[in-house]
Amino acid sequence: MEDELNATFITLGGHVEVHKYRFLYFVIMFIVYVLVICSNTSIICLVLVNQNLHEPMYIFIAALLLNSILYSTNIYPKLLIDFLSEKQIVTYRACLFQCFLYYSLSGSELLLLAAMSYDRYVSICKPLQYPTIMRTTIVSGFLALAWIVPACQVAVPVVLSANAVLCNFVLNGIFCNNSAYKLHCVSSRVLSVYGVMVLVNTVLSPMVFILFTYTKILRITYQSSRDVRRKAAQTCLPHLLVLINFSCLVTYDVIIVKLESDFPKTARLIMTLQMIVYHPLFNPVVYGLKMKDISKQLKMLFYRCQHR
Repeated sequence: MEDELNATFITLGGHVEVHKYRFLYFVIMFIVYVLVICSNTSIICLVLVNQNLHEPMYIFIAALLLNSILYSTNIYPKLLIDFLSEKQIVTYRACLFQCFLYYSLSGSELLLLAAMSYDRYVSICKPLQYPTIMRTTIVSGFLALAWIVPACQVAVPVVLSANAVLCNFVLNGIFCNNSAYKLHCVSSRVLSVYGVMVLVNTVLSPMVFILFTYTKILRITYQSSRDVRRKAAQTCLPHLLVLINFSCLVTYDVIIVKLESDFPKTARLIMTLQMIVYHPLFNPVVYGLKMKDISKQLKMLFYRCQHR
C-alpha cells in the first residue's frame, strides 16, 4: 500500500479528444484487438495441429505471429482501460515495463525474420544440406535467441532508469516508448550511446543479414529454372512484405521519438494507431493469403465450418 502511495504517475498526453470520443475509440480498438488475437491464433493453431506444417519455415511463422499477439497484448488492454478512464495515467515503473516489452518484442520480430531468411537461404541455395542444417535443435536455438537476446539488451537501460529523478510527468504518446527517457531531469549520455548500440544490434544488423541472404537467393534463383524462381517467390515474397512493413514502422518510431515536439499531435496519434493496428493484422493476412500451404489449410477449415 505504501509503495502504491509513493508511486510516480505519468500522464499519457498523446490522446486526442478522448473524453469526447472515448466509446468510439474503445469499440474500434476492442474489435481490432479481437481480430488480432483471432487471426494470429488461427494460423498458430493450424501450424500446431497439421503435421504437414511441422517444418522450420512454418514454425518460424507461428513464432512470429505469437510475437504479434504478445506485442498487441502489451499495448491494447492498457489502451482500452485509458479510453474509459477519466485520467490517462500510468506509474513510471509500469511505463518502463511496457517500454521494455515493446522494444524487446520488436527486436524479437526482426531476429525471427532473420532466422526465416536464413531458413529460406538454406532451403533454396543448399537444398541437399537442408535437413542436416535446419535440425530441431537449431530451430529451437534460433527461437530462444530471438526472444532472449533483445530482452537482455533492452533490460539494461530500463533497470538503470528505474530510480531516475523525473522533472517532466507528461509523456507525448498513448503508450510508453523511448520518450519515457525524456522525462528524466538529466539525460544520460551513457544510455544514449548504449541505445544506439542496441539499435545496431537488434535492428540494423538483422536487416543487413536479411538483405544479404535475399540477395544471395535472388542471385541463385535468377540462374535457375522458371519453376525454381516461382517457388522461391511464393515463399520469400511474404517475408519481404512483412520486413518492409515492419521496417517502415521502426523508422517511424525512431523519427517520432526524436522529433516529437515538432510533430502535430493528431498526426502523431494517427501514425501511432497505424503502427499498433496495421502491423499485428498485416502478418496473418500476408501469411494466410500468400503462403500456399497455410492458405490451403485455412480454406479447408472454413469449408468444414460451413458444412457442419
